[in-house]
Amino acid sequence: MYNAQLKTLVCVADCGSFTSAAERLFISPNAVMKQLNALEAHLGLTLLTRTKRGVRLTEAGRSIYEDAQRLFAFSQEAIARARQFEAAVKTTFRVGTSLLNPCKAFMDLWHKAREAFPQYALRIVPFEDSRSGILSEIGSLGEKFDFLMAACDSNAWLSRCNFFQIGEYRLCCAVSRGHRLAGKKRLKIEELYGECVMMGKRGDSVCVDRVRSALEAHPRIAIENTSYFYDIDVFNACEEEKKVLLTLECWKEVHPSLVTLFVDWEFTAPYGILYPLHPDKNIVHFLEVVKQYAG
Repeated sequence: MYNAQLKTLVCVADCGSFTSAAERLFISPNAVMKQLNALEAHLGLTLLTRTKRGVRLTEAGRSIYEDAQRLFAFSQEAIARARQFEAAVKTTFRVGTSLLNPCKAFMDLWHKAREAFPQYALRIVPFEDSRSGILSEIGSLGEKFDFLMAACDSNAWLSRCNFFQIGEYRLCCAVSRGHRLAGKKRLKIEELYGECVMMGKRGDSVCVDRVRSALEAHPRIAIENTSYFYDIDVFNACEEEKKVLLTLECWKEVHPSLVTLFVDWEFTAPYGILYPLHPDKNIVHFLEVVKQYAG
């Protein structure tokens, strides 16, 4: 916050000698003299007079000394104010939102729990769903945002965040509006015979892997691997290629040209609040309060 050489000048003036000042500053007397010589050269002033009894301030040195004391006090006040602002920022919860991971369910919980947090504000932070970038977004919990609301049983996600489950979403199938199955109210697995079902690759999601195993028991159903994580391009591919997409009931409004259909199975995926691996006390407190409203 200020020139460290000023601290050395004040210490020398208070101690009356380079040696005593060096002991107090835990540096060598030679280092003390070098700092003061550099300060005098920088200012173009003579600040100290060397005598046999030690050193004393010149008139210019006395003026700098007194102003330095005021500067030190001002610096401490500035730091204290900055810490107050930082504390105020920490009482603002940041919740991420995107097309596939909207924050509405979180907002519903927030409005129920906010009476317990009268000093807290909520800021919505948008981000983009991207197959290549989503892990970076999850990893920024605690920096970019404090919470995300999402369906999650992804091993890759859960290695980067904590997860507080709120409920479950049903796993469904989506087809284009012109698809032969689009008019169905509910699908039987046998009605997928002859179709190609797009879904995430095996290995990251237990829920998706269970659906895959069930479909693999029906050889007349083809399976096409997509990436582990969806973005809008996956939904576009489903519509353009007239294939079937494994999806979630909460994504029925993601693509206006797709119809989401329930299937005669009991497969679900957990959804809830994603929060940092190392949450601060404000986040922990919020989750403790939210527990009574969850579900």
